[in-house]
Amino acid sequence: MSNYFQRSIGEQGVCFIIDVEEEVFGIVATKVRKQYPKIFMVGEYVKAPPSFPCVSLVEMDSHPDVSTQTTDCMENHAVVMYELNVYSNKIKGKKAQCKAIAALVDSELSRLGFTRTMLNPIPNTDDATIYRMLGRYTARVSKENVIYRR
Repeated sequence: MSNYFQRSIGEQGVCFIIDVEEEVFGIVATKVRKQYPKIFMVGEYVKAPPSFPCVSLVEMDSHPDVSTQTTDCMENHAVVMYELNVYSNKIKGKKAQCKAIAALVDSELSRLGFTRTMLNPIPNTDDATIYRMLGRYTARVSKENVIYRR
């Protein structure tokens, strides 16, 4: 699977954008699903999860590291930010379940080279019976799919 997707830039030709979202999601989802076989895990934001526990892991930002971008628009590195949402509706232990799942995702993202920039509980104003944790992770990715913490 290629780590680039094409972006047309008119008559100048084609630029390639570094894209590792599917690979990162696949690696993390495989690890999480091994430990939580009934988990609902998606690569897009979910306002109202259809089942619990639920994890969404989404690449929310990707921009070129302009200090390494070539004059002909070639990305050598991209700075990416992933957003993690973990939901639980257990009657007892929903906070603990969210923390355990978040820790598992955190461990896997850290192993891949990501840095956690936040991990906090978020009030679920739509349904207070659902506990939610929100995390954000950043990394720098090379065109060869090497992930760097800085």
